[in-house]
Order: sequence, then C-alpha cells, then structure tokens
Amino acid sequence: MSFGYTGSILHIDLLTMKIEIENPPEEFYRTYMGGGAMGLYYLLKGIPPQTDPLSPANILTFMCSVTTGAAVPGQSRINVNAKSPMSGGIGDSQAGGFFPAELKFAGFDGIVITGKSPKPVYLWISDGKAEIRDASHLWGKTTNEVDRLIKEELNDNKIQVAQIGPAAENGVLFSSIVNMVNRNNGRTGMGAVMASKNLKAVAVRGTKKLSVANQALLTALAKQGAHDVSENPDVDGLAKHGTASVVAFQNDLGTFPTRNYTEGQFEEAAKISGETMTETILKKTDTCFACSVRCKRVVEAEKDGYKVDPAFGGPEYETLGTFGSYCGISDLEAICYANQICNDYGVDTISCGATIAFAMECFEKGIISTKDTGGLELKFGNTSAMLEVLKQIVQKSTPLGKTLSLGSARAADLWGAEAKKLLVTVKNEEAPAHMPQAKKSLALIYAVNAFGADHQSSEHDWMYEVGGADLYFERLAMLGLTNPPEAGDFGPEKVKFASLTHTFYSMLDSLTLCQFVFGPAWTLFGPAETRDLVNGCTGWDVTVEELMKLGERRLDMMRVFNIREGFSRKDDRLPDKFFVPLKGSGPTSGVAVDAEKLEKAIDLHYQTMGWSKEGVPSLEKLEELDLGWCVK
Repeated sequence: MSFGYTGSILHIDLLTMKIEIENPPEEFYRTYMGGGAMGLYYLLKGIPPQTDPLSPANILTFMCSVTTGAAVPGQSRINVNAKSPMSGGIGDSQAGGFFPAELKFAGFDGIVITGKSPKPVYLWISDGKAEIRDASHLWGKTTNEVDRLIKEELNDNKIQVAQIGPAAENGVLFSSIVNMVNRNNGRTGMGAVMASKNLKAVAVRGTKKLSVANQALLTALAKQGAHDVSENPDVDGLAKHGTASVVAFQNDLGTFPTRNYTEGQFEEAAKISGETMTETILKKTDTCFACSVRCKRVVEAEKDGYKVDPAFGGPEYETLGTFGSYCGISDLEAICYANQICNDYGVDTISCGATIAFAMECFEKGIISTKDTGGLELKFGNTSAMLEVLKQIVQKSTPLGKTLSLGSARAADLWGAEAKKLLVTVKNEEAPAHMPQAKKSLALIYAVNAFGADHQSSEHDWMYEVGGADLYFERLAMLGLTNPPEAGDFGPEKVKFASLTHTFYSMLDSLTLCQFVFGPAWTLFGPAETRDLVNGCTGWDVTVEELMKLGERRLDMMRVFNIREGFSRKDDRLPDKFFVPLKGSGPTSGVAVDAEKLEKAIDLHYQTMGWSKEGVPSLEKLEELDLGWCVK
C-alpha cells in the first residue's frame, strides 16, 4: 500500500477525448515527489523542442505532491507547468486553496493535458473517475459566474473549480488559472496555455481520505503549527494582516518599488498597508485546506460607483505594490477593485499592474502620448486611468489594451529603444515588489531563475546577515550556512546563501508546500519539519540532503528545458533599469545593482550548481541527479 500519494496520474488527450490513468511505481514518486519536478518530467518527455506555446503540442500539467492533503498547515498547493507563452521557456506557477487537496481526495496526484479540443470543454473529476464535458455555455463568462454555474450543474457546492477567465480566452498572455475565484496560478501565462486548448475549467470533488504512514507525527506537526503561529513574529504578522503586513516594513527599508521601480519608497504607503486594510475594509480572514495561519484577506468596500465583492478575497502584498506604489496610487479601494477585476477575468496581478506602471512611465517621458492611449492621461497617480486601462487589457477592447495584453516587454518592442530602458522584466516576466537593488541575493536569483524574476524562488538577504535575523540561523545551518556576511555584501557567502535557498525553495515547489509555512528560515516550519512531514506522509526515511537533491533536480530540469529552447547565459540578465541608481530620498536613494559583482555572482552560482560557464548542467551532475535521460 502506498502512503502520501494515490499512485494515479490522470492523462487527458483533448484532441482524441481519450482519458487514461497512469500508475507510476514508488521509485518515480521517491525521485520526483510531485509539483514542478514531476511536471517537468512529463514536459521534457512529451513536448517537442521549439513548440509554439499556444499550439496543441504544448503540454499542461497540474501536480500535487506526496504531502498534499495531509491535515498539516501549508500543504494544499498545486504546481502548474507548460511551455510559457511569456518567455518561450519553462512556465511554472503555484497556487493554494482547497483545490489541490480536493484533487488528491478525488484519487489523483496530478493531471497531464495534451492536445486541443475542437470546442470548449471542462474536465470533471470525481472519486477516481474523469469525464470531459461541454463548456460552450461557460465560454466567455467570468470566473465568479463559472464557479457558480458548474456547482449548480453538478449539484454539489463542495466542488472545487480551477478555471480560466475571459482574459485568457481573449489572448491576454499573462492570464492565470483561478480557483476559489481568488487563488491564482498567476505567473508565466499558464491561463493562456489552458485557453489555447479550449479547456475552460477543471472541476474536482473527492471523498477519499489520504492514507499516511504516521498520523501521530502529522498530528503533532499540526498542533505545533497551530501553537507557533502567535509565537513567530513574522508568521503572526501574516495571520493578523496577511502578506500586506510587510508594506510598511518594505517601505521603511526603501525596498517598496515606486513609480515603476524608479524609487524605493512610496510617500503614501501607509494608506495601502496591511494595518490600514485590517482597520478599514477587512471583512474576515480565509485560509487554505488545514492551514492555521489564515493569511488570506477578504475585503468589502463600495466607492466611486464600484463595489468590491468579498468573493474575490483581497489584494496580496504584490498586488498592493504593482497596482499601488508601482503606479503611484494610494487609493486602497481602487486597488482592491483592480484585484477583483484581475480575479474575475483571470490575469496575473504582478504582470498586469507592472505593465500598466511601465506604460505610465512611458507616457510621463513622452514615449507614448494621448494618441496612443485613446486620450487617457496615463500618469502616475491617476487612479481612474489605471482602472480604465486594466479593463481595456482584460477585454482587449482597444489598441492600447491589445498592446499591453502582451506584457511590457512586447509593448516595448513596439514603442522603441527608449521604452526598453524602462522595462523591469527578466525573461519577459515583470519583476515582483522586492527590489534586487537592495537585496543583493535577489539580483542573482532574478537573473538566473529559469522562469524569470521571482520573489519566492529563494530567501531574502536580511535572513542571513550579521546583525540580521539570528533567530533563524540554526535552521540555515542545516543547509550549510554558518557564516553570515555583513549587511549589503554580495560576495561568495551571499552567493552560497542565494544558491542553497534557491535549491530549498525549488524543493518546496516540488513538494507543493507553502513558502509562508515551510522554509529555510523565518517560516512556521523549517528544514527538519519539512523532512518529518515527508516521512510522516510516506513512511520513507528521507533526509534534508535528499530533499535538497530534489530541489536541484527540478532546477536542472528547468535549465535543460530552456537550453533546448535556445536559452543561454545571455538570458540570465537583469533589465537596464536595475543598474540605474534609485531616485528619491529614502535609505536606498542612489542604490543600484553592481553589474560587475552580478556577473561574478552568476559565475559562482553556476559553479555551485555544477554547471558550465554558460550555465549548462554537466553530464556528471545530471547523472548524479538521475537525469541522464534528459540529455537525449
């Protein structure tokens, strides 16, 4: 009997409407465990090189892991992979909620989707069975409508639905896959891939409980987690104010991107902080399956003729940044409304908000004019213009909306060299609201990460610096990090920290664990508890070292995927804007990424990972990670 996993992977061919169930051996689960690593296995095996990301030949995977569905905080996550229409390289995205655990309870560890349906369909999965159903009546409808209609059609309000919205159907490249109407697989355009297959939704319902090897160990972890929420100051902040709890903190440090990454402090940050949200428009808190942190905000407001519906949750820190400080906007209700539009139409708030901020700076600098914007004064701080452009993007209703729906990098291709200087993109992905100018390790990870700039692909600097958060040094020592550098350092030890935590976070994305609950430093649980969770679920005897190999395996598979698509070291670069000193009067005024130090850091990172000077994994490294088959 298997523990921690169902032993079943669902394969759907939308062209032939064929449904098959694969039953991989235990060795397969022990090697890949789930999430990104397992998804990459199917992508590398099944997608021909140079495939058009929006063609039927692309493969879309939804993967849980051997920990999903255990009654422990932080495990209900799902990883979606496909070739990205944003970058042309690997696409990778995570989301939480109840959908991941429900998929496990329905009897499946993951779904592999190939081909394209000749008409809109949705997938209905229930207790070990799957059915492809007509979705013509759902096409064109928003996520809130579809969530309701599917539950009514199948007569079960407990069904969990992961779906695309009208934005994906309209061809918005940074479209997301939305579950619970407010949890998003947002990054890298996975919604656009799903739409290209005419797949509107995946609906799941399961009544089978997960079999685990050591329930007593998992119960003890759950009790520890519930107790420690209030004992850990960082996690307690998440519980009280959500991810928005760090708005004031980041702003004080000068690391709150403002006016399209031109400054590091926003003079009106207090108006959009987590504390302000809690005091004014917070209706309640929400959570993911079995999680005691309850970091999800649910807000309700009405202002200026629009209403913010609590069904759409509330904005995360990144959304408050991209639609707020990036755009110079401090209207909290307007940002919440923008978040609602993104959830209802199904788009990534980071790419969408950052793309609008980029357009605003282009307008301010005269690169585009009212002739390009349809008469809109697209200036920083113009709330009504921000909301209007957002609607034009998700509906692709105007020339400006159509241009920006492709992301800022492609818009800059149309607007010229001066516009390209204002980009904050890596591999065509807009940067999130954590600034590599100040957080040196992020400069490295933003550059080398296979799917572009990502704030949740490594730990951040202050966790491992002299005078920093020494509360967490014991955990970091388990990864071999025992000599914290001085604050602001960008030498070998900081690179080691970046590389090892990059590997750890990669492992978390293969175990599909929440990085606010499990992590190498500040989180509710550390490396030891991560190991215990896997062993408690599966009955295996994995070590932290074996789990780190899992993290390496995923990173190398993503690297191999990108290399065969034509990527090389030249793509591991930051946008020009990050090398320009920040303006303003805050603590990061005048700070920029040091280009020479970054190149040395990339060299060291490649060396640490067992890659060549060009970033190519060596055959020896691939064989060590059981990836020799990738060479073919």
